[in-house]
Amino acid sequence: MRILVISMLYEPDHAGIAPIATDLAHGLAQRGHAVTVQTTHPFYPEWRRKSADSPWRVRHEELAGVSVERYGLYVPASPSRLLPRLVHELSFPLSLLRGLFRGPRFDAVVVFCPLLGAVAYAALRKLVRGEPLWINVQDIPVDAALGTGIGKNGLFPRAAARVQSFLFGSADLCSSISPAMVERLAGASERRRAVHLRPNWLCGTLAQAVDALPDKVGRPAGTPLKLLYAGNIGRKQGLLEFCRRLADTDAAVELRIHGDGAEAPALREWVTARGDARFRMGEFLDESAFVRALHETDLFVITEQSGSGASFLPSKLIPCVASGTPVLCLCDGSGPLGQEVRAHELGIQSEWEDEHWLAAALALAHDPVRLRRAQENCLRHARAYRREPALDESEQLLRRITGQDPELRPAPVAARVPTRS
Repeated sequence: MRILVISMLYEPDHAGIAPIATDLAHGLAQRGHAVTVQTTHPFYPEWRRKSADSPWRVRHEELAGVSVERYGLYVPASPSRLLPRLVHELSFPLSLLRGLFRGPRFDAVVVFCPLLGAVAYAALRKLVRGEPLWINVQDIPVDAALGTGIGKNGLFPRAAARVQSFLFGSADLCSSISPAMVERLAGASERRRAVHLRPNWLCGTLAQAVDALPDKVGRPAGTPLKLLYAGNIGRKQGLLEFCRRLADTDAAVELRIHGDGAEAPALREWVTARGDARFRMGEFLDESAFVRALHETDLFVITEQSGSGASFLPSKLIPCVASGTPVLCLCDGSGPLGQEVRAHELGIQSEWEDEHWLAAALALAHDPVRLRRAQENCLRHARAYRREPALDESEQLLRRITGQDPELRPAPVAARVPTRS
């Protein structure tokens, strides 16, 4: 098949949806498909240009058997503000319009969403060029914007919800990465068609590095308790508030923070000013260093600001559980992350309002029986994130929308919600 993948984030960026979009393109190319990617120049999560290329020039390159076209976009200095963020998100589809009639007609288009503008461009391709469309929803854009405080006022929520509903309804196939998000999306498109559950997976080289780790099941927690946060540091994570709450205790813990993002400068300034030896902050880790850090830590920290968790499931959960590392997460229990952690007993999930979250984490970590069970549960649940079965199903979905195998019928989401291990 000739397949076009549209994703704002792609290698060498390594946060957000970049790893999964990259690995899908690589995996399909390895299976003999002709894959083209339309993306932009690297900028995320630092929110600064990491390429010397002109932002207005279309760059063409071949990476791992994939034809990559890079289109410029506006990178705001203040991505948490509504107007700069809107200009940023609109600049990408406007830039992509230069590729609307470039090259042959594709057999299928896969667009990664959290960016609604990218979905709009893909929907236009379907209208103009008749290319079957698969919308892969990694974040629900309107929910994410409202949950993080972007666009809470005025007509924005209603107008954006209408646009989102219309665009999702234009797809031949719509999928998302968690049962809670599938359920939320089921009523979010005008055509009310089924939304498929297609979880993300542990990407190729990262999977190899995790598989090479020594077994940590049964290893007792250290003193001080080792905590690790690694990933994007934005408004929806609320990591600074987590650190402040932890700092107000005298708990014997050590929190290593590795990442970057819109809120990273404020967090870095706080860590420096606080001068608390329990907190250490560094840059993003490469894969090998990240995997080593995962193996060394006792609990992996994932935070989601209250109100933002219904729109996404953090990809950092996948390598965490694959390494056998239980999680400590502060998030809404009704959201995708909260449901995943509680349903499979992957660690501690607490609401932000819960004053006993740290006591619960310490109790788990220092109970050898409970800690071992959580470590085993993580490894068991990691089987749901295997790469080859995920690529098999992705191929099946593509063949279905192209008409090459119309008999394929993925089961409805109600039949595929993961059960408790």
